[in-house]
Parts: sequence; C-alpha cells; structure tokens
Amino acid sequence: MKIYITGATGFVGSQVVAAATARGHDVVATVRPASTRRPRPAATPANGRPIGSVEAVRVDLRSRRGLAESLQGVDTVIHLAAAKEGDFSTQFAGTVVATENLLAAMSQAGVHRLVAVSTFSVYDYLNTKAGTLIDERTPTDRAPELRDEYAQTKLLQEELFWAFGDEQDTEMVVLRPGMIYGPDNLWHALLGAEFGTRYLRIGNNATLPLTYVENCAEAMVLAAERLATDTAKVDGQIVNLVDDHLPTQQAYAELVAAHVETPPTIPVPWPLVRTAAGILKAGNQSLLSGRAKFPGIAVPDRLHARFKPLRYTNAKAKRLLGWEPRVGLLEAIRRSADVERRSTTAAIPSGRNDTVAIR
Repeated sequence: MKIYITGATGFVGSQVVAAATARGHDVVATVRPASTRRPRPAATPANGRPIGSVEAVRVDLRSRRGLAESLQGVDTVIHLAAAKEGDFSTQFAGTVVATENLLAAMSQAGVHRLVAVSTFSVYDYLNTKAGTLIDERTPTDRAPELRDEYAQTKLLQEELFWAFGDEQDTEMVVLRPGMIYGPDNLWHALLGAEFGTRYLRIGNNATLPLTYVENCAEAMVLAAERLATDTAKVDGQIVNLVDDHLPTQQAYAELVAAHVETPPTIPVPWPLVRTAAGILKAGNQSLLSGRAKFPGIAVPDRLHARFKPLRYTNAKAKRLLGWEPRVGLLEAIRRSADVERRSTTAAIPSGRNDTVAIR
C-alpha cells in the first residue's frame, strides 16, 4: 500500500513513517519547503517483511499548489500535520486551512481513504464529572473559545473531516490520541505549569492518558491497513489511543525524574487549584464581565482539561485495529532518556569547531 503522511518529519510523523515502512508500505512523506529534516524509513522490518520506500515531497499545506499532484497513486492518507503553537490565526492556517487544502487535493486526485488524526483536547472536560471514563462517546467541548487555540482549531478540523467523509464518500477513521510522549517530550503539560524558575505540579493521583510515540505511530498505520482490508468495520469510527497500564501523575513524574533531569517542582493539590480557579472565574464574571485575563491554570475550562482525575480505555482501539501497545511505560521512558542523552552528546562541538545536527 502507498501511504501519504503529512507532518512526516515531526515528533509523531517520523515514527509513523518508520512504522509504515517497517510493515512494508511505501510512503510519500510531506516536508515543509523550509525544513532541513528528511523522513527516513525503518531500520529493521517488522515480521520479516521488506522495508518500504520513502519519497519526500516538499509542499506547504497552507497552499494548494502541487498538493493534488503529490497525491497521485496514493492509496491512503494519514493526516498528522497541525499547528500546536502561535496565535489563533497561525494555528487556524496550520490546522484548518491546511486540512481544507489537503481534502480538496484528495478529492481532485481521487484518494478516498483517510486516517484523520485528532486529539483528546476536543473533549468537554469542564462538564465531565471527576472519575468518569473518557471514551469515544464522551461529548466534545461546546465552548472551545474558553479553552485555547489548539482545542478550537482541532474541533474545526474534525468538522472538516466529517463533512468530507459524508460528501466525498470517503472511507475514514478518526483517531484521538491522548498525551503522546517520548524523546524530548517526557515532561509535559499534564503534570503542571511553569511558575518562574520552578514548576507547579498540580495534583498527584490523576491518571495520565499517555501513549508512547512508537505505540501511537503503529496504531495509525494499523488504522490505514484496516481501512483497506476491513472497511465496513472501521469506516466512520472514532478511536481513542492510550496505552495499557496508565500511571498516576506522581508515579510517572518519579519514573521520569529517575532517568532524566526534571525541573524543580512545587506540589499543589488539585482540589485547591480547582477551587481557586472557580472563585476567580466567578469574580471575573460578576465584577468585570469576564474581561480579566488569567494564566491558563487559573482558567477552569483549561485547568479541568489538563488535571481533572478521569479514567481512560483503549478497548475500542484493540478491538477495531488489532492494536496492542508493544512498548511498556518503563521501557518507553528508558528509550526516550537514551535518545536524549545521545542527542546531548551529539551536540558537543568537535575539534573542528562544528556541531553534529540533532535529528
């Protein structure tokens, strides 16, 4: 199968390229015109299959120029590319406009299979009770403008996915990964927030909806395979991606700290922060008509999305995709720490006063 992968040189995309080629698929990998990174095939095959090829295409998804041509001969698209930083206009262009252009190009090129990658950020956490099981039936956020630009643009992107699936008779599965972790992404936003030179560790006992980047990448490739071989079973489905045996905040933070340097932290109980944020919101609404601006952790809509104690399941991913996360938590942290150490060593200047490029 020939798979078109957007965002192919990113943190997740590079692993998806590796997973696809390891399973014998040929890949067309998008690379931003200004990027110096190159997508690479897997080093070793999976199950003895020949390693697939990688063809890099330089396209800017914010423009339709060359997109349809780059999709010629493609069987399935895995759409990963999205903007995670910047103001609303920047993220809208990198996520929503980019998706509009890609879907139009797919229609023009006659490509009708799509693995659409979304996020747990689309769920409505503020109105979900603590302890609730988050699964594919959980409602999405009805007021994303109170959250952040990422949640807003990913919800708009999902609307595009569903409209495209209906209008173009496209075979599609929407994947919603939890927090994807791995090399250079071990310490993340679900643990807390920066506070000067320290880090506020908000809560200890909430379960983290983690998925290791290699496990997540393999699930995305399995979804592409299932669309081709078992279409009726997976077409039109939403599938959440989290690993097995999810840790609490405290257990995860301790494991990471045992392998890599972590920021000095100040532990803060979740109930205290939740209550304080609720009081600030009520006061802001009654006294200032909501005009005051507070840091993210003081905004209940954002706070609940990151730290509320909830439960998670990967049962549907296992059932529909035949996915079994192969790399456990401890091994994932060890692998990630090893990569980070090698990267740090590679950055040390040589005797010729030059440095080795890092990934």
